[in-house]
Amino acid sequence: MNLSQLKNQYLEHLEIEKDRSQKTIENYDHYLERFLKWAKISSASDITDELVRRYRLQLNRFADEKGSSLKKITQNYHVIALRNFLKYLARHDVKTLPAEKVELGKTSERQIDFLEMEEVERIFEAAGGLDQKSLRDRAILELLFSSGLRVSELVGLNRDQVNLKTGEFSVRGKGSKVRVVFVSDRAKATLQRYMEKRLDIDPALFVRVGIKHLEKKSKADNLRITPRTVQRIVKHCALKAGIVKDVHPHTLRHSFATDLIQNGADIRSVQEMLGHSSVTTTQIYTHVTNKQLKEVHKAFHGKRRK
Repeated sequence: MNLSQLKNQYLEHLEIEKDRSQKTIENYDHYLERFLKWAKISSASDITDELVRRYRLQLNRFADEKGSSLKKITQNYHVIALRNFLKYLARHDVKTLPAEKVELGKTSERQIDFLEMEEVERIFEAAGGLDQKSLRDRAILELLFSSGLRVSELVGLNRDQVNLKTGEFSVRGKGSKVRVVFVSDRAKATLQRYMEKRLDIDPALFVRVGIKHLEKKSKADNLRITPRTVQRIVKHCALKAGIVKDVHPHTLRHSFATDLIQNGADIRSVQEMLGHSSVTTTQIYTHVTNKQLKEVHKAFHGKRRK
């Protein structure tokens, strides 16, 4: 079996045995296909230490037609995909380079952009209005900040999934992990006002708005908004609010986590609410709240000096 066939077999393994999302499988396909096209080899035994070293050099020097290079973390995604592929081959007794010989490159500490509460309030106000579109946009913003949902999770929500009485519901996130998310009283009220404006019968919680969208020809027509629509809404409201930061839907998720940490929430609870599989991922938010240390330093340092 050649490498291309083994790659396809591995992607099927990710789908069936590992139950990975379609997006994850597409990404792995992209990363492995880039390696195979560059390497121009057909046998797994041709994957050597030296070949991987040269491939990593190629990734580091890569530039697209606009001259943009690959970030270190993106380079590591390519290497992770290759390493996991090698592990799969080894488990199926295919002779190849041992996966443990492939090490990840060092990446700089991840920077987290988040909004101060005053900025969050300004974004909410930027979506003011009582028409369906304004209420929808405000509900999207408030729900993102209230729950810490990923944009993919938000657009996948259905009306009957969100319990506005209890203010909590379950969502299936990355790796098909199910977690409970919570809705603030304010977000509940905004969602309720938006739902009362809805005239369509589409099951999606958030739908496109406009005359052409409301004239549905059949139940097969889908009004559900896309992640791109949410990105545009968030960016538009941030600009309207006069915020100079580059604001994305994920910025509101970061702001949700940072707000919890700053107000004394324990890291394990925040991990669970975000749906992180490892607490290491969540710990990044303890770094961005270090401005609290400034107050400690100011209050306790040098008190005995004249």
